[in-house]
Amino acid sequence: MTQTADVIVIGGGVVGTSIAYQLARKGRKVILAEKKDLASGASGSCDTSIFLQSKNAGIHLKLALASAELFKGLREELGHDIEHHVKGGMILIETDDEMRIMQDFVARQRQTGLQVDIIDRKEASRMQRGLAEHLVGATHSPQDGDVNPIELALGFAKAARRLGAEILLETEVTGCIVKAGRVEGVGTSRGPIHAPVVVNAAGAWAPLLGKMAGLDLPIKPRRGQIMITEPVAPYIAKQILSASYIVAKYNAEKLKESKSRAVQLGVGLSLSQTQKGNIFIGGTREFVGYDVGNTHEAIGTVLKNAIRFVPGLGEIHIIRTMGGLRPYTPDGLPLVGFVNGLEGYFLAAGHEGDGIALSPVTGKIVADLIVDGKTFLDVSALAPDRFSL
Repeated sequence: MTQTADVIVIGGGVVGTSIAYQLARKGRKVILAEKKDLASGASGSCDTSIFLQSKNAGIHLKLALASAELFKGLREELGHDIEHHVKGGMILIETDDEMRIMQDFVARQRQTGLQVDIIDRKEASRMQRGLAEHLVGATHSPQDGDVNPIELALGFAKAARRLGAEILLETEVTGCIVKAGRVEGVGTSRGPIHAPVVVNAAGAWAPLLGKMAGLDLPIKPRRGQIMITEPVAPYIAKQILSASYIVAKYNAEKLKESKSRAVQLGVGLSLSQTQKGNIFIGGTREFVGYDVGNTHEAIGTVLKNAIRFVPGLGEIHIIRTMGGLRPYTPDGLPLVGFVNGLEGYFLAAGHEGDGIALSPVTGKIVADLIVDGKTFLDVSALAPDRFSL
């Protein structure tokens, strides 16, 4: 059976559902198609962090700050408990070299508007018990927070449905309908869906969808492996990263040159604790195609790294592991905008590890650009055509 809509959104993660919600708020008839289930990709295989201080100064951080503002009223707006809290965050620093790097990083972030400071080890230990003795300090921002990413996607989807959006699960997009240089819809496992605008919000799978429209997207899946502990009493007081996590995030090519296997795996500390008490311990950044499996080598390396920073983690039982795929782009910024030369085709993918944090603002920006042709931020730096597609 043929269906029609104003906009088709491909992808049922936090970005796709946010876009569907915001478009429905603006009165557009939206159909969202998801191959599996809501949050079945990266949104269901990641930690809970909304980390503003992991973002580069400039447009990246401006997006995160705008998104943080939207998060504040989202629970009430969606009518759904997304388990959002603003508890602050820390980036732990081990060496004098890392300290110099983070001092520059922090100075640029402060210029963009983030509340963030460098603190010494004594102050860091006051905020988070059990830190290792060898640390030389940390950064701290009171603006970092967390959210339940699965509940976030469910909340966006439920609110979108209430506003008239149709969510098609177990619906695989099999092709893109293109005539005379413009999209007219997509083919799916349920039959064709016709619409003048198609939004590719498929995360790490966006390049596979792009190929159906003749596009070569510079997005690569980048695996992250993570461990989850048994529920314990409140232990991780802040969202925690290590400075090596920042290095791994923004220096993908340099990781290959290192002789250290941990560095090659992109290992960097990421710690957060859920509302139920489970601690998430991550993670890696690996280019291994679409393999989401866990490896003994990576999990062992991540755990050793985490215990080096917070020795007490070694006394807590791990109950499961998981792997997910971040959609990596060469410049660390997502592709958000219409594609020149293919009228009606809109990209909203490539958020790397920032999809959760940036999902509210991405939904708003995409809906603004599609419906109004403009938005509240200058997002020209995110234009897909900065790359040759």
